[in-house]
Amino acid sequence: MRRLWPALLPLAFLGLWTLAVEQRWVTEGIIPSPLQVARSWQRWIFGSPVKSLSPYSGTWLAAVLYSSRRVLQGFLLAAAVGIPLGLFVGWNRLVARLVDPSIQLLRPVPITAWLPFAIAVFGIYDASALFLIGLGAFYPIVVNTTHGVRDTNLLLLRAARMMGAGEATILTKVVFRSALPSIFTGLRLGIGIAWTAVIVAEMIAVKSGLGYVLWDAYYVGRMDICVATMLSVGLLGFVSDRALQLLSRVVLKWRTLEAHA
Repeated sequence: MRRLWPALLPLAFLGLWTLAVEQRWVTEGIIPSPLQVARSWQRWIFGSPVKSLSPYSGTWLAAVLYSSRRVLQGFLLAAAVGIPLGLFVGWNRLVARLVDPSIQLLRPVPITAWLPFAIAVFGIYDASALFLIGLGAFYPIVVNTTHGVRDTNLLLLRAARMMGAGEATILTKVVFRSALPSIFTGLRLGIGIAWTAVIVAEMIAVKSGLGYVLWDAYYVGRMDICVATMLSVGLLGFVSDRALQLLSRVVLKWRTLEAHA
């Protein structure tokens, strides 16, 4: 029974949505019914793009692949920069004084505010999307990594130094290992923001992917496709988060062993 609990809220929302459309609590023709969304989504996924002139027939997988590739590339770029930088900011006071103020200054700027800059510098190409996705995912990764480094147990550091470990060894073998839970928290937050950023980027900065489909469907009044796109992004974000959770359980298996020791 407990395994069904996560489905209760979505089912309740689905029922309320259906009731609201049937009872016309919402504007007729604006909000599609769940059945209409399901039919359009099915055609978008399994329909034949050759036999139909509709851009929403059989093109779902291509849009998903475009967006997923951009999210993965931008996210990996953010992790490659954010994790090492977070380690040094949290470990070295001089680096923190030089870098951290700039990070905290730029962090509140929303991704949408960077759109004109990205288009002006990179044009309407994939580079614009990758810049926005990477920037969005970068901040939670670097901030959480820094926090994890600064929360390293001082007793572990003293023990490592007493055993003759150098600074590089301490940073890689003790501090990084201790900060891994916080790093994975930052990665999970980052992947969520990456999916948000890819939609923003694809609506304006590129001409393919789920974000482009969302904006195009809204422009021609296909709210059923808009909702299907939103659900697609939510599903992909959920799968990405679960994949990171699974990876963290494998990487942090030593924490479970230590807890039972």
